[in-house]
Amino acid sequence: MKVTVHRKAHFNAAHRLYNKDWSDYKNEAVVGKCNNPHFHGHNYELIVSVKGEIDPITGYVMDMKILKDLIKTEVEDAFDHKNLNLQVPEFKDLNPTAENIAVVIWNKLEAQLKDNLELTITLYETPRNFVTYNGKD
Repeated sequence: MKVTVHRKAHFNAAHRLYNKDWSDYKNEAVVGKCNNPHFHGHNYELIVSVKGEIDPITGYVMDMKILKDLIKTEVEDAFDHKNLNLQVPEFKDLNPTAENIAVVIWNKLEAQLKDNLELTITLYETPRNFVTYNGKD
């Protein structure tokens, strides 16, 4: 029997969505106001979901304190109150869209989890716009 546990977190970050190989006109036409050269920010809401078998000894799928600490180290400390384009190495050459941020977070956390656990990241950029990534699709 598999059970999924969830941990919520948040971080505030600025970014600019643009393609460096496009003209300013094309970036504005495709990306719109998110292409602001002075950047713009979001209050990101993150849900980290871990699915696995319940350990018969601990009763846990995963110790939530360990998950909390991983999220703090790998995501909150790395992204909170940062300019993603300028201060986060993973986005040096990667457009920091919600989709790409979710994949980066998944990669950072998945590397820290036991192989028998399944990870899904749900990232809200706004209350109405969010993405989900599980490493499989």
